[in-house]
Amino acid sequence: MIIKKKTWPDLFQRMLDGKKNTDLRLADFDIKEGDTLILEEYDPETNSYTGRTLKKTVKNLNKVKLTDFHNKEDIENFGHWVIELE
Repeated sequence: MIIKKKTWPDLFQRMLDGKKNTDLRLADFDIKEGDTLILEEYDPETNSYTGRTLKKTVKNLNKVKLTDFHNKEDIENFGHWVIELE
C-alpha cells in the first residue's frame, strides 16, 4: 500500500540528509511493514506543499499508547523523546 503524509520542512530535510530515519505519527490510519510511505514536504508558514517528496519503505512498526507509560499531566509537561539508536 502507498500512504501519503505531510511533513514539516525541518523534519523533511533531516530525513533527506540521512540524519533522521524514524517518524512519529498518530496511529489514525492503517499501515504495515513493507508499505510505502510518501512524505510530502509541507510549509506551515505558507500553508502549502513545497513539491518535494521522499519515498520510504516501512521497515518496522511499534504502536504504543503513551498514556500506558506515563500520566497525561507528565506527558503535557515534558513531552517525549523519539530516540534513534545505532
